Amino acid sequence: TIFILLSLSILRFDAGRFVLGPLRRMLKIVAWYAKNPLLPLPKRERNFDMSTSTKRSSIFSRQSIMTQNEIYYESDDDETVQQLGNFETDALINTVTKITDLMRRCWGVAGANIISANLARQEGGLSSSFNPTVPGEAAYALFAFIGINNFDSHLNALRDEIMILINDIAAVLHEEVYRWGYEDSGQCNKNLGGAFLMVYKIGAVKEVIEKLQQAEAVIFSRRTTKLRRRRSRRSIMSTTKTSTLHARGFSATLTGAAADKMSGSHLDTIDLSSLPGMQKFTDRALLGLLKTFVGIHRDKTILEWNDDIRLGLGVGAASINLLFGMDAGWAVEGAVGSEYKIDATYLSPHVNMASRMMSATKQYGVHFLLSERVQKLLSENAKGTLRHLDTVTVKGSSVQQKIFTYDAKARHDFFLYSRTESQADLDSERYSTSIWQTDQDLCAMRSHVSDEFIAAFTRGRDEYLAGNWPQAIELLLQADNLMFQAQVEEGYVTSMAESSFRNLNNLNMSDDREESQERLALG
Repeated sequence: TIFILLSLSILRFDAGRFVLGPLRRMLKIVAWYAKNPLLPLPKRERNFDMSTSTKRSSIFSRQSIMTQNEIYYESDDDETVQQLGNFETDALINTVTKITDLMRRCWGVAGANIISANLARQEGGLSSSFNPTVPGEAAYALFAFIGINNFDSHLNALRDEIMILINDIAAVLHEEVYRWGYEDSGQCNKNLGGAFLMVYKIGAVKEVIEKLQQAEAVIFSRRTTKLRRRRSRRSIMSTTKTSTLHARGFSATLTGAAADKMSGSHLDTIDLSSLPGMQKFTDRALLGLLKTFVGIHRDKTILEWNDDIRLGLGVGAASINLLFGMDAGWAVEGAVGSEYKIDATYLSPHVNMASRMMSATKQYGVHFLLSERVQKLLSENAKGTLRHLDTVTVKGSSVQQKIFTYDAKARHDFFLYSRTESQADLDSERYSTSIWQTDQDLCAMRSHVSDEFIAAFTRGRDEYLAGNWPQAIELLLQADNLMFQAQVEEGYVTSMAESSFRNLNNLNMSDDREESQERLALG
């Protein structure tokens, strides 16, 4: 009898240690990702090393190991220490972990619903059938397109090595976007070779509407009378399914179903700036892109590419530059494709607008272009660093909107302001709106912008928008001179280049005046 009991005890120990325990771990991994596919695995699962599993139980007493196994088997505490054997179940656990981690990295935030829907369990514990093309979800987000300038030229010069350059740039871009994104909101949705789509998800439409309603309730509750406070308390206690949303002149009664079926025009009328914490959210998103601009011109690996003779076409040093475009608004996130191939993506006119902003940077000769929607969501300190560049009408829309730029200039001395990763993380954690006037990187990249330049450009832009071409040309050329002079004083332009610039500028001014006079004469 004693022998039988001892044998059963050993079998129970081995079954729990080598079969049931690992299986439970695998189920926990799947359940973890079904709940939120964007979260990384718990530290214990990520740090699971098969080399540790080769340590045998001889260093412990048999009784202590049985006790540990019993605690793990009967407890759901993920922090419980365990010893696993180097068997097939170990390899299976690692495989499941790697696959789920690859899914999270490849599909990103847009594919989160696809992963959740297919990993989640139905009632009764049965897994749902595989359905990659789950319905999309409307969400609000900031969208940023980042393009590699002169990508086609780099591709022709590097050929198969272009992948190395893209990955080197992505390493800098992704690190800064993830670091500065508010509460890990910054996600890379697509790597398109010569361009990257970064998404800062604000929340699903339903969630955003609920937050707006809560903020509205807080604001108006401070101004109500005691009678209205009592009515408000009674309405909170009762179950209400309808509410009134007031946002920028838009007033509509919404139900849960109606909120999901709002048209794109209605979604565009919601004022996202009234969301609590929206300024901080947008500031940090833009800061991540600005820090990427600095990082590209400071990273040693990227700087080595600038010396590659193939990129310089044999006539001089090349320069790896990025172009940035941003817009804010709604989009439908989900899967596009069929059961054979799907892509997790965002579909929206605001995604297209961000792409157009990026492309238009070449026409305006700047590195950054931001839509008016993004500008309105920034803090006042951040708005003060932007320059109203133009007012345009976008294709497919009759509404005029302002576009803004951040005057970022690449410098060869960005390395002087280098920060370690821990220091950069600390800067991100200590964010405040004063960073726009105190951060060394931000001050350095805008050192060529003076108050005199801003004043001259503003007058020239206003004349240009009013159709007063001669005055606009004169003022804008004056602004060019002021910015160029600031660069000379900074030591970025030689005296010979300055003389050439002035001669060319005077020639352009005389030509423009003659052309303007001819147009006026012709009516």
